[in-house]
Amino acid sequence: MIQACDVTLRLGKKALFEDVNIKFTEGNCYGLIGANGAGKSTFLKILTGEIEPSKGEVIITPGQRLSFLKQDHFQYDDYSVQDTVIMGNERLYQIMKEKEVIYAKEDFTDEDGIKASQLEEEFANLNGWEAESDAATLLNGLGIPTELHFKTMKELPASDKVKILLAQALFGNPDILLLDEPTNHLDLDAIRWLEEFLINFDNTVIVVSHDRYFLNKVCTHIADIDYAKIQLYAGNYDFWYESSQLMIKQMKEANKKKEEKIKELQEFIQRFSANASKSKQATSRKRALEKIELDDIKPSSRKYPYIDFRPEREIGNEVLTVEHLSKTIDGVKVLDDISFILGREDKVAFVGSDTIATTTLFQILAGEMEPDEGSYKWGVTTSLSYFPKDNTKLFSGTETIVDFLMPFSPEKDPTYVRGFLGRMLFPGEDGVKKVNVLSGGERVRVMLSKMMILGSNILILDEPTNHLDMESITALNNGLIKFPGVVLFTSQDHQFIQTIANRIMEITAGGLIDKITTYDEYLDSDEMARKRQMLSVQKEEED
Repeated sequence: MIQACDVTLRLGKKALFEDVNIKFTEGNCYGLIGANGAGKSTFLKILTGEIEPSKGEVIITPGQRLSFLKQDHFQYDDYSVQDTVIMGNERLYQIMKEKEVIYAKEDFTDEDGIKASQLEEEFANLNGWEAESDAATLLNGLGIPTELHFKTMKELPASDKVKILLAQALFGNPDILLLDEPTNHLDLDAIRWLEEFLINFDNTVIVVSHDRYFLNKVCTHIADIDYAKIQLYAGNYDFWYESSQLMIKQMKEANKKKEEKIKELQEFIQRFSANASKSKQATSRKRALEKIELDDIKPSSRKYPYIDFRPEREIGNEVLTVEHLSKTIDGVKVLDDISFILGREDKVAFVGSDTIATTTLFQILAGEMEPDEGSYKWGVTTSLSYFPKDNTKLFSGTETIVDFLMPFSPEKDPTYVRGFLGRMLFPGEDGVKKVNVLSGGERVRVMLSKMMILGSNILILDEPTNHLDMESITALNNGLIKFPGVVLFTSQDHQFIQTIANRIMEITAGGLIDKITTYDEYLDSDEMARKRQMLSVQKEEED
């Protein structure tokens, strides 16, 4: 059990949290949600002890071990992958190293023997004999193959380090597990594995995530941060949303009835307060009127951008023909003989673990890269907007947001551009912010503003949900559902894919899988079952 008692955190004059009282108990998974800036990550840091509250305290059941997902990918560069995972249980790792030092001594004393015996007992109690196999199970489940387990962390790419630090947090069956955006940068297979792990995890979990499907799948409770308070709801994300909306609706209806009663009482008092025979009744109604209090309904601090892609031109029947595309990068063939034809109603989600192949294909189709072999042809009625996965170079200048967007606007009027920015949560003077100081989420909203201004009928989006809060993801999700043009996109958000895509493509080592189906149906298809079986056989051969 972990509990926050009267926790207050002040940043200057602003209270990020005010007298928060909440208890997280064993056997439950709590989704911690709230608007950007509400303090989700900060609250987790208060629970870990990394940040001291201005007032109040955090209480953990004595003897329980707390584990949390580290964010520093370079902290363990000089350690092996396996050791990094086992460090998730600091005491166990410390014992392992102490044992190594003692047993390496040439002059092994009686005192060393006694100390070694004590360490061995504690080592066994902490399931030390299973530590290496447990670490391997976690790593393999997250897609880190066995041959990488003994390499140093600095030899691995950042995408693998993310998975290894997640395995570290999960290692050793912690009593309390805190996860801040654990699905970020995970492929869909790793996310599904993590979902099953957390569903079967018996202890306390507190997780921050913008993935609605993930929260629905794993959470037993939702802890909602709004206006410096945390309100606890039983159930998953969808249940929280329905409950919170129902609560607001009921409060509004109750207020409406109270307002009607107030009006009725006021009219009676006004009519009969001067009437001697009715004066007692008027006085009684005055007392009743004084007792009526309207519920204080605060609007949520959450803000939803307005995302609406409106093509300037209707798309024709000929959209895109791709024939035998191949591309080699740094000696690796990332695209091998890719062919497909797009129709005017296609909304295609590219899924699977090979994100480099998908990004390369998108860059070729957007004209940013040439294929080594093959060709592609866009229809004459098509117009294209491209959202790259990495937008760093686009935002390296010192121009303002308005100046950045002006070249793409059909009307060379700053007021017109500011209209788009206002709808995308850049009110007033935010339009004169320099683009090189924008946060990741702000950059995404600027890129989406650009795409709306262009009015294209083809949208290519490579991981557009990265860096967005849940409200912006929801707005983008709804905008793409309504969009009447063609969409090619990638995302790690299950619900995003399921609700938008009517066609699924996956670039695999064996070629392109192309299915006209929903995402859930694709995951349950025979083809995917065969793919999973092949992966299972490969893992058995590795073991």
